[in-house]
Amino acid sequence: MTEKIKEQILAIRDTGLTNMFDVNAVQRLAYERDFYELVVYLEENRKEYVQFILTGEA
Repeated sequence: MTEKIKEQILAIRDTGLTNMFDVNAVQRLAYERDFYELVVYLEENRKEYVQFILTGEA
């Protein structure tokens, strides 16, 4: 996970618009904000993403 991906995840979290475990909603919000790297990352690395949400560790 790159620093840019972490920043994008935290930016989505800070909106408070979705539960961060609702990966589809996170992807939609990322797409709307032109966070295309995060959209692709979520497709390819869901387990790593969930681990980051649970523990804060990449």
